[in-house]
Amino acid sequence: MRLFVVPGALAGLLLLAAATPLPASLAARASPASTEAAAPRQDDDVHLGVNSCAGSTCHGMASTTKKKSAVVQNEYLIWQRYDKHAHAFDALQNAAGRRIAANLGIGPADHAPECLTCHADTVPAARRGVQFLLSDGVGCEMCHGGSEKWLGPHATGHVRHDVLVRQYGLFPTEDPTARAGLCLGCHMGDAAHPMTHVIMGAGHPRLAFELQTFTRIEPAHFVIDATYRARKTVAAGVQVWAVGQARALQTLAGNIARQQAREGAFPELVFFDCQACHHSTATLRWQRRASTGLGPGLPHLNDANAIMLRALPPGLAPAASSALANDLRALHAAMSLGGGQTAAIARRIEAQAASLAEALATHDFSAAEMAAIVQRLADGARDGEATDYAAAEQATMGFAAIIDSLEGSAAKPALRAALERCYAATQQPDHYDPRVFAAAAEAVAHAVSPAPP
Repeated sequence: MRLFVVPGALAGLLLLAAATPLPASLAARASPASTEAAAPRQDDDVHLGVNSCAGSTCHGMASTTKKKSAVVQNEYLIWQRYDKHAHAFDALQNAAGRRIAANLGIGPADHAPECLTCHADTVPAARRGVQFLLSDGVGCEMCHGGSEKWLGPHATGHVRHDVLVRQYGLFPTEDPTARAGLCLGCHMGDAAHPMTHVIMGAGHPRLAFELQTFTRIEPAHFVIDATYRARKTVAAGVQVWAVGQARALQTLAGNIARQQAREGAFPELVFFDCQACHHSTATLRWQRRASTGLGPGLPHLNDANAIMLRALPPGLAPAASSALANDLRALHAAMSLGGGQTAAIARRIEAQAASLAEALATHDFSAAEMAAIVQRLADGARDGEATDYAAAEQATMGFAAIIDSLEGSAAKPALRAALERCYAATQQPDHYDPRVFAAAAEAVAHAVSPAPP
């Protein structure tokens, strides 16, 4: 069984997430250096293009039996053959891409800044090398940064990774904090990559993201072995999951603050929970949630990441956790009922989430803490706090990340079966039943920490 399975509704929706099963030798993790780094397209370096990495003596080696470096050297081929990021630009030219652009009235999608900002490496023309091609989509430098300065030292094989990051501008993708900010820029949207309800209404797939799951389903172009560990620190899956949740909330709050600061702006509906409005009315789904303070009939903020963070150990950052809960309730009221200083509240939440991400980046989760997180998520599903579809989706991916981090837990048949029930319960948003998910979540919690005889 593959622990990391994207819930069914996401599998057909996400344009960039790779669903190809991973070879066991390419399983990936990341490093907890907790470094704040500017996104690759925000640097000042020239992007030389994917072909600058694709040489047969660099990362385009067809046969790895002749490799002469610490890396496999077929990384370009993995990206080209298996990674959907390589086809991000192509998605703008297919039938769905053309129809979305037509609905928006923005001309061809493959020329529209609204689309190219995430589907291609849109650095200014002055920062494009001779081999740079916009049609390469999400290529090497969109994640690793413009290679003008680091490519030469990197190619020698004699410059340490930390030096390449610190002195030459290589982006530290192994750091969960930095990687989360990088990925969320497109998978949630930020100031440089705005996502709006208008774009969604025109037909763009729903955005959903969880750092550890998406890291694991990404066709890995590296192997974690002794050489890798000597160069980089490898973070546990639960740590990547937790940091990703905090950074996602930080990004959401920042987006809300920027939008609300615009004079006369109507609340941007992309920040709200999709299923609060888009669901069948044939079955009563609404349940009261104490943490929002909202009654029925009101759309509410998509706070799935905040729900995940409430399941963290209470003593990890008690002051920040208490302030965050109060401010989130105030933000719900401001956005759904009107009134209140929405931008100011969102800015406070953004800062609190950033502090929490920093604390999580260095926290070594114990087995007891991980089991407690699973139980709190299951309790939330039972009590109505984690029963929105988006929260159930995030909780399911969180269960997989935690199970993967608990030594020996992945081998338990009962745990595998319970997790499969969670995947089945989140398979289709239109047929989602909170009660079915709550029962599945409780089965996961029981399998992680069975009751004493």
